[in-house]
Amino acid sequence: MFNLYITDTFSAAHRIEEYHGKCEELHGHNFKVEVLVQGDKLGPGGMLVDFKVLKTLLKNILNSLDHKYLNEIDFFKERACSSENIALYIYEEFKNFIKDYDITLYEVRVWESDTAYASYKE
Repeated sequence: MFNLYITDTFSAAHRIEEYHGKCEELHGHNFKVEVLVQGDKLGPGGMLVDFKVLKTLLKNILNSLDHKYLNEIDFFKERACSSENIALYIYEEFKNFIKDYDITLYEVRVWESDTAYASYKE
């Protein structure tokens, strides 16, 4: 099994409703996002998929979140705007984009600080 890993960042504001602490107030993060894909068949050039393709897909997803108030995005109107659900959002969006490639999305990690991340994988 071959693994490819990419990372990127975005900045956004959010608040965690029903948290009953500081994070219930409006605040922001410089989020770091990591994406891991897997596959067992190499294509032309001996690559699973070109890193440039994966980076472009991730950048497009993160552009929809960058410098936004996340709670106002439809996805987060239906669920808590936690790092866990941000990871789920990115996972679902990324999975939709890679349907045409012979790879599997393994995991998405969302770091809200240098010392804490949440991840999602199926």
